[in-house]
Amino acid sequence: MQKYVIYTRVSTQEQGRSGLGLEAQDRDIELFLSQFNDKPYSVLERCTDVLSGTNDDRPELDRALGVCRKTGATLLVSKLDRLSRKVSTISAIMDDKKVKLRVAQMPYADKFQLHIHAALAEQEREFISARTKAALAEAKAKGVKLGGLRDATMKRNEIVKANAAARAEKVAGIVLPLREAGEPLREIANRLNEAGVATARGGSWQASQVKRVLDRLESR
Repeated sequence: MQKYVIYTRVSTQEQGRSGLGLEAQDRDIELFLSQFNDKPYSVLERCTDVLSGTNDDRPELDRALGVCRKTGATLLVSKLDRLSRKVSTISAIMDDKKVKLRVAQMPYADKFQLHIHAALAEQEREFISARTKAALAEAKAKGVKLGGLRDATMKRNEIVKANAAARAEKVAGIVLPLREAGEPLREIANRLNEAGVATARGGSWQASQVKRVLDRLESR
């Protein structure tokens, strides 16, 4: 029988109390267990941390890993970033010979693919951070005062635009060649889903989302 230890994480005390984020993770995990698990299974433990993804002090993750090492159970998470937002931390877990890892949203991914995904996600966060800082600096140079209700809204809009542009750049290497080859929007969305590339909200691609990405890339 396949044994699992389930680990979930949310970033703030508010999310931990309200269940925001945890319910979505639980849904992903239950979907994996019901549709992508090919043998009878049992869940030995469910461990949850309410901490930032950059915080390395994770008592519940440590407990989950301890149970995996002791019992041979597989550590199951909904998304890779629930383990950590640091590729070094994720790599250390994957390199542990006593720990097997499965990610619900990437049910067929092997260790190599998970490592690449973690590295790309870290690069994306660094790029988004740099793009956001550049956008805010440009707004400031134009005389936009980043304070008060109206200015706070403008600041949020700048950040949203910068983040959207960064995400578009990330998939440009896949989307543009396919579009130039005459592939329809729906087929490009299918290709992105097959490659395991998630949308900004961690979901599946649709033709309308591909169209928005192409529009952003064309307006560069």
